Amino acid sequence: MSMPKGSNTAVPTTALRVELGRRSGPGVPDTDASALLLVGGKVRSDADFVFYNQPAHSSGAVRHEGKRDVGGQVTDSLLVDLARVEPAIETVVLVASTDDGTFGQVPGLYIRVLDERAGTEVARFDSKDAGVETAFVLGEFYRRQGAWKFRAVGQGYSSGLEGLATDFGITVDEPQHTAATPAPAAPSAPVTAAPVTVQPPVTATPPPPSVPPAPVRLTKVTLTKEAPTVSLAKQGGTSGAMRVNLNWEVRKQFSGWGSKLGRAVAMHADLDLDLCALFELSDGRKGVVQALGNAFGALHQPPFIHLDGDDRTGAVSSGENLTINLDHKQDLRRVLIFVTIYEGARSFADLHATVTLHPQHGAPVDFSLDECTVPSTVCALALITNRGGDLIVQREARYLVPERGVSPQRTVDHAYGWGMNWTPGRK
Repeated sequence: MSMPKGSNTAVPTTALRVELGRRSGPGVPDTDASALLLVGGKVRSDADFVFYNQPAHSSGAVRHEGKRDVGGQVTDSLLVDLARVEPAIETVVLVASTDDGTFGQVPGLYIRVLDERAGTEVARFDSKDAGVETAFVLGEFYRRQGAWKFRAVGQGYSSGLEGLATDFGITVDEPQHTAATPAPAAPSAPVTAAPVTVQPPVTATPPPPSVPPAPVRLTKVTLTKEAPTVSLAKQGGTSGAMRVNLNWEVRKQFSGWGSKLGRAVAMHADLDLDLCALFELSDGRKGVVQALGNAFGALHQPPFIHLDGDDRTGAVSSGENLTINLDHKQDLRRVLIFVTIYEGARSFADLHATVTLHPQHGAPVDFSLDECTVPSTVCALALITNRGGDLIVQREARYLVPERGVSPQRTVDHAYGWGMNWTPGRK
């Protein structure tokens, strides 16, 4: 049952999943979930802000899990473990924001709190009076007499996430304006004076100036079916390292405690997804970067792509990661990033995955995978193509079904015309 605005309810001091939900559709703005951890109504530092560019709090109490779109219902989730919230923190504020429209254009906006372990709904608030707002405090967790409660807030801001975050003490990155240099004074006539000997004053050596922490960057790019491509150069991603992260979670079945949930939990424990990349260099050489066969690549020599390791958790803070050296983008003709199921599942059905590209000097680029409706064990994620020295990222999100006896790698090779010879391998 939805709570009225301003009401509150007790919540268990345990791991909770907070879902920001809305309906999708043509012209509906994208929405993002974030959280601020407050002391006396303000953050202690920018590190107390958890959002898409800073997905985990140092305490481990709050983590941004990412989005999924199932049947026209979009959710962006946060995991909040109230048992791990530091004693000094009094309030955890739960925020929704959009930067390409207003919340008056967002149908079915709600926030709900689930017990992560049991899957039961603890609290829910449906926002029904949005207008020109571009950011909302939908709810908050707060301490009261040693226990935690959830309050339905529903306070809107027309200044977006930047204005809301600034009100809570966050330093937001913005263009710097250089002060005008004063015009030099006109030279005056020389004056002759008797020489004077001046002793320099004795002063203590000043301490080195402290370097303020870098401000929070709120910019990002989300690729969709309607807008599937982006230029890295236009987003500032022209040099340095670019980390590609894949994280995932199992869509658990909470309709009952029968065999479906048991299979989902078992699959979650044994699931092993592998992030891979097919590459073609400007000199025509082709190859693959993957954990299979220990083909982890190299960052500072061809292929200028390196796979960090093999992860089985799928967590946002870890997940599968590979890095591309943008300082050698002229050596890259094309790169196809894809993911295979090594073991633990027969297809990508019931899995939710998010891909995020983190250029060292540019805005992050992210997208979620669509719901899988075919027996697929390999998914092409993104195709990066060199066009005149600029790397163009195209969202693929394309599930492929291997033929009997054909490997996932050979399947994705055939679909994209890489033309390589494949032999069996193992980790």
